[in-house]
Amino acid sequence: MATNAIPGILAGFDELFAGYYLWLAGQYDRRSGGFYYARSSFDMPNFRHDIESSAMALNILDRSGLLGGMPEAVRGRMISFFQSKQDEKSGFFYDEDPNMRLDEVMVMRAFGYCTGSLRKLGASPLHPLPTGTHSAPDYLASPDSYAAWLRSVDLRNSWRGCDLMGTPNHHLLRMAESERKPYVEAAYRYFASIQDPETGLWGNGNLYVRISGTFKLRSFFRTFRLPVPNVERIYRSLLECLRGEEAIDMCWVRNPMDLLHSFRGELTIPDGEWREILEITYGNMKRFLKPDGGFSRERLFSPPAPNVAQVKTGEYYPYMPAPVRIGGGRAEGDMNAGTQALWIREIAYQLSGVRSEPLARFSGDFWERAARIEHERIREEGEL
Repeated sequence: MATNAIPGILAGFDELFAGYYLWLAGQYDRRSGGFYYARSSFDMPNFRHDIESSAMALNILDRSGLLGGMPEAVRGRMISFFQSKQDEKSGFFYDEDPNMRLDEVMVMRAFGYCTGSLRKLGASPLHPLPTGTHSAPDYLASPDSYAAWLRSVDLRNSWRGCDLMGTPNHHLLRMAESERKPYVEAAYRYFASIQDPETGLWGNGNLYVRISGTFKLRSFFRTFRLPVPNVERIYRSLLECLRGEEAIDMCWVRNPMDLLHSFRGELTIPDGEWREILEITYGNMKRFLKPDGGFSRERLFSPPAPNVAQVKTGEYYPYMPAPVRIGGGRAEGDMNAGTQALWIREIAYQLSGVRSEPLARFSGDFWERAARIEHERIREEGEL
């Protein structure tokens, strides 16, 4: 898919990360063993570190080839951080804020983040993980009740609704295959029946919201190795979206690229259209770069919590608890946008047929920088 112009576009993506690793080094907190969501998070009274931001930081370090050089003291603190989030009774992982337990989407995200992070760090949870269906919600009592629950999900906001419909995937995977099959078949029939035959998309909202919802629902098809209907129509809708809509959220830059990445074995993109997609994506991503070297989730500022932008203020659905503030909402980089930016770059390389190498010229002295920043922070806090 590579053309003569594409190497220059890819080089442009690289240059966006010139100050990125200095920003990332400044987010580490030795007391908790985790990483802060944004620099303003350091200044928030009674702040409690969240699972998602720390797991995202670890993913960045992994993709950047920096795990091998991680100091053992840092590794040990990060292991303790994720292990401490596990509830001994249920086996799930929670942040301190009780609102999190009310939102199954966030509960299952935290489960995946913590178990995956501990694997990356060469460690295990302290307590047994939930097994079987005893911990599954009541709507998974039968395939019929599961299908009824799917039909009840509000799809006025495709992004949020499709995200919620993908939550049971974790529970279904823990079933025996013979037990799981009728559940998967029921879900597949329902999803096929509500797909827009013209656009290939699911749910309602503007094009970016519907593309984002389709990206979320794609996880069901991928998890259970099922074909996504109407891939070519989805692609045409995606291209229309990129050409005509304004990306005001970093997720709206990432989700179309991630969706294309998931279709890489099913879809052939003409060279001219791929170059256009790359140029649009680069231009969009550049708008989220902030003076501190990080990327913000929204154009002008970083939202105060990782996932509040999935629905607009005042439009939260009943199952969406009040978002927990973990940042100051300033014009600054945040961990959510930062991990997305690096993944966008990686997808751009992969789909261009070019090997993606870690940005060593920007990240080579990362751990030395992190140690210096930590030492200076200790000095400023009067602990030296």
